[in-house]
Amino acid sequence: MHFAVVSCSLDPDSRSRLLARRAHERLASRGVLADWLDLVEHPLPLCDGGACYGDPNARLVKERLRAARGILLATPIYNFDASSAAKNLIELTGKDVWADKVAGFLCAAGGQGSYMSIMALANSLMLDFRTLILPRFVYATGRDFADGEIASESIRERIDRLADDLVRFTAALSATP
Repeated sequence: MHFAVVSCSLDPDSRSRLLARRAHERLASRGVLADWLDLVEHPLPLCDGGACYGDPNARLVKERLRAARGILLATPIYNFDASSAAKNLIELTGKDVWADKVAGFLCAAGGQGSYMSIMALANSLMLDFRTLILPRFVYATGRDFADGEIASESIRERIDRLADDLVRFTAALSATP
């Protein structure tokens, strides 16, 4: 089985990227094939409903995500919502990538007030594409980081559990006739 971890922040010093790296490392430590996609390395055009789909990076990212059975999206939370880069990624890749897949979220936010903000994106994936959303997600705030690293042991453990759940849920769904 093939998985993907996507860093959806365009900030090179992103905290959500740290969450994504930890999840990717956890999958690798389990011997799981997991693609690493960083939107900083693959700049995507804004979805315009037309020419954007022919963009080389859009096609590359779509193909790499299409190969994955389970996907973890790491996103910063801005203004009580996932980043526009995360939403743009989903708009550019659409049903071909997200239908009948398992997805989970790693969120980095400034404070606790936006805890439920990822649910709008989760609901969209569930309703539009029938993506199975993992029932837990990681939500970290500024206090969970120090010196450019994840300082919270609890957050590190939750990331590991989310990565493990991605593998477990995806395997269980793949075994279903």
